Amino acid sequence: QVQLVESGGGSVQAGGSLRLSCAASSNAFCMGWFRQSAGEEREGVASVQYSGTTTYADSVKGRFTISRDNAKNIVYLQLNSLKPEDTAIYYCAADLGRCGSLLDVNFRYWGLGTQVTVSS
Repeated sequence: QVQLVESGGGSVQAGGSLRLSCAASSNAFCMGWFRQSAGEEREGVASVQYSGTTTYADSVKGRFTISRDNAKNIVYLQLNSLKPEDTAIYYCAADLGRCGSLLDVNFRYWGLGTQVTVSS
């Protein structure tokens, strides 16, 4: 069992930045971030394997950066050049296996989410 707690959400203007953090109760081989905006399905944002190998959704490539601190069991998501369409609840996810594609079915453990709001 891996428990996940997100932090760092908030409200920013378009073009601004935020850094999300997710503290895990124990290390997981694959950790990722998903988001869900109102009326939309949850979508994968980025994932990172224990080795540091990363995967990104096309919509955030070049703007978001995922990283992890294996010693502290923390995964980060740096959000830069934010757009109003990035507004969503951001969820941390983890799985004990290798990272597959950015689909929520590939992640067993989930946090409760943190709200990110970007105004124009």
